[in-house]
Amino acid sequence: MLDLKITGGTIVDGTGRKGFEGSVGVRDGRIVAVGEVAEEARRTIDATGLVVAPGFIDAHTHYDPQCFWDPDLTPSCYHGVTTVLAGNCGFSIAPLSRESAGYLLPMLARVEGMPKETLSAALPWDWSSFGEFLDRLDGTLGINAGFMVGHSAVRRLVMGPRAVGETATAEDIAQMKGEVAQALAAGAMGFSTSTAPSHNDGDGRPVPSRHASREEILELGSVVKDFEGTSLELLPDLAFRQETVDLLVDFSLAGQRPVNWNLLVVTGLADDDMARIDRQLGVGREAARRGAKVVALTLPEGATVRINLISGFVFDSLPGWAELFQMPLEARMERLRDPAYRQVLREGADSATEQMRNFTQWGKLVIAEARSPQYARFSGRTVGEAAAELGIDPLDAMLDIALADDLATSFRMDGFETDEAYVLRGKLMQDEFALIGGSDAGAHMDMIDTYAFSTKVLEKCRTHGLMPLEQVVHRITQRIAHHFGLRDRGELREGAHADVVVFDPARVACGPAYMRYDLPGTTEHGRLYSDAIGIEAVVVNGELFIEGGTIVGERKGTVLRSGRDSYTPELTPMREAAE
Repeated sequence: MLDLKITGGTIVDGTGRKGFEGSVGVRDGRIVAVGEVAEEARRTIDATGLVVAPGFIDAHTHYDPQCFWDPDLTPSCYHGVTTVLAGNCGFSIAPLSRESAGYLLPMLARVEGMPKETLSAALPWDWSSFGEFLDRLDGTLGINAGFMVGHSAVRRLVMGPRAVGETATAEDIAQMKGEVAQALAAGAMGFSTSTAPSHNDGDGRPVPSRHASREEILELGSVVKDFEGTSLELLPDLAFRQETVDLLVDFSLAGQRPVNWNLLVVTGLADDDMARIDRQLGVGREAARRGAKVVALTLPEGATVRINLISGFVFDSLPGWAELFQMPLEARMERLRDPAYRQVLREGADSATEQMRNFTQWGKLVIAEARSPQYARFSGRTVGEAAAELGIDPLDAMLDIALADDLATSFRMDGFETDEAYVLRGKLMQDEFALIGGSDAGAHMDMIDTYAFSTKVLEKCRTHGLMPLEQVVHRITQRIAHHFGLRDRGELREGAHADVVVFDPARVACGPAYMRYDLPGTTEHGRLYSDAIGIEAVVVNGELFIEGGTIVGERKGTVLRSGRDSYTPELTPMREAAE
């Protein structure tokens, strides 16, 4: 007898081929039949009028800490995600020492927007090796999760305080390579690093990986070639100068593995976007010519980004602004009151390049929340509207409003959701050198709502006619599984793991974002959250985990280990299924 049978639905199997009517039979966590299924089952899901698809895969998250306080990894699981990859951008939380833990906690709080109070209250920080970290999570998760080993974690472990500010010696690099090898042998899914100017630590200084030489990055990346089922990730400087292109290609060649980078965005400023996007995708074409593989992650919708002048995230990437966020709060506020210093910031922002210029259009920023009585009336209005009413320059208006809130004012940059932007996103999502992903789920909790990429892409492709449903599902299931070499995941076929999503194709969507105050250790900080619409059931490794938007099953998620749960991905583009 089957454990589970899903009947009456349209099977969209993840390969890209046309959907067909049929049933799916599950036994012992695996799919044992697809199509005609006569065998009886202990439990049956009636999927009449619904689509039955493989569980969605999120290629870029920072769920590592959240695993300890929310092992169901919400809200991703409700949006049909059954597998996530974490430890990206060089920010794993293993391997670990007592000294490095004391550095990584405030670093993550700053660079990934995770409240210090939550990181302190919810994580024991008492493991040492990467294997011990994975062992701690075995048997605890609601969905599947794999973890990269991160450069900044390894560099801080090996070099201690020297990791910030110093060049690694040959001995340091040899020791770091040893730590990476141990992590990969224990099951790390690959190696990740960052050279991005936006990545600064708890003191406002560049994170450890940003102090690494090119040689160090390539040496550490080369370790993955000796371990089955591994890949590479690098967050580059998005200015994409030739040295960045060369680094990404050589990183892939050094490790003989595919590299993914984050994030290729569409701003909606079409003329500016086209030249930049073509240049950034060009790294994939150049890599292919040289026998390497480099792909970008891209999202189906512009993020609603909330930023403030306390954390300084995003602002500190503007030319001349980084020093401001290395100052204590009172000193920072004093400088921001100085008209001469404001002019320095203004000139720096005016020199920002390409997509960073979007954040310097001060008048378009929305004042998400102004708390001071003096400026509370501007909440929900743009900085430009406030500036016009006050009769001052938009940058001055933004800074005056923030100073009245001790810099706690939240500003929002809404995505540019034009028809032209969606047409361009549709093309990007189908490009051979791009993958749908980059959600950053688990990070920037009060800042972005991209954790719901899966329901958003299904919704936007339906409402804007960007691509057929079968191709949408293919690109968030089998295609991602192929890039990372995830064994027996990403498609509905006999022998595959029974990760399944049942959804209503006419209704599937992401609900509005709202603040949820459920973070351990704090009542002050919350996280943006969105409910899924039209996701009727989620099955993880054969267990009916979510039904009707409610968790009903046991946690059967697998902690993925390279080699056992993954094979070595190819350095060639995946041959797409016929439309």
